[in-house]
Amino acid sequence: MNTNEANKEIWIFAEQNAGSIHSVVYELLGKGSELAEQLQAKLCAVLLGHKIKEKAKGLIWRGASKVYLIESEEFLNYRSDIYSSVLVDLVHRYKPSVVLGGATLTGRSLMPRLAAALKTGLTADCTALEIDDEKKILVQTRPAFGGNIMATIVCSERRPQMATVRHKVMSEAEVDEKRKGEIISVQPQTPLFSDIKIEDIVKEIDKTVRLTEADIIVSGGRGLGKKENFGLIEELALVLKGAVGASRATVDNDWLPYSHQVGQTGKTVCPKVYIACGISGQIQHLVGMQSSKIIIAINKDAEAPIFKVATYGIVGDLFKIVPMLIKELKR
Repeated sequence: MNTNEANKEIWIFAEQNAGSIHSVVYELLGKGSELAEQLQAKLCAVLLGHKIKEKAKGLIWRGASKVYLIESEEFLNYRSDIYSSVLVDLVHRYKPSVVLGGATLTGRSLMPRLAAALKTGLTADCTALEIDDEKKILVQTRPAFGGNIMATIVCSERRPQMATVRHKVMSEAEVDEKRKGEIISVQPQTPLFSDIKIEDIVKEIDKTVRLTEADIIVSGGRGLGKKENFGLIEELALVLKGAVGASRATVDNDWLPYSHQVGQTGKTVCPKVYIACGISGQIQHLVGMQSSKIIIAINKDAEAPIFKVATYGIVGDLFKIVPMLIKELKR
């Protein structure tokens, strides 16, 4: 739709899996509240699911003034075709000016289909969202050209303005159970027929702390020198009851599996403590961890970029410093 047809509503796609709301939704509601205040718009959530009305209250407690609720057994599990057709219909009916979703597996599948059907723009994997006070449009920031620059993107002519946002780059909205809001039960006006048949769902079982959920992460970089030296990182993480992370260089060299990679082409994390050992801190890595509450950098190069974002920096040989840390922590 054109800009003058849009209503002043910011929509958050409330992604859920088996009735559990994805935590990125609460991050989007936190940022969405700020954006809505600047635009003088209503913050709304869109929730598709089966017997999920109780979850709508939680979205209101997190900041939504209105929840569009669509319930059907067909929405029990995500299927891109019926999800997108229902959302396209909703956007045509209610005309929001902004639609945001998480840059999750579901979001990366759903949002491009939605944008293409609506003939509007979509900025994927955003790390920041702001409002241009003069033009009153959404300013979307994401890494570009392999993470070497941060691109600023706007959608001036079409609505809704759409973006997916990386998990763990924004703070979650606080819970306020006194907040009041409106829950609107919507009946789909499109056939709930899917060409996709789900045969089985296999849940992944993690043997250790999940990287994206860990409170403490110890990451190793090229400074470790070789694969065998990652044992130091693993030992420190074990003592701290944390997770093991890695830079792209170490993963590319097969020192650690891709599932441990932190950065633009890996996972985005936001732990309470992030310890970077032998990591120089190029922008590609910083994008994935710079929102950590406390960043501790250990590097022998005093000019390493990692020190610009570090809360605490230790200039020295990690092969001397890390064993000392492990010894003291065990003691």
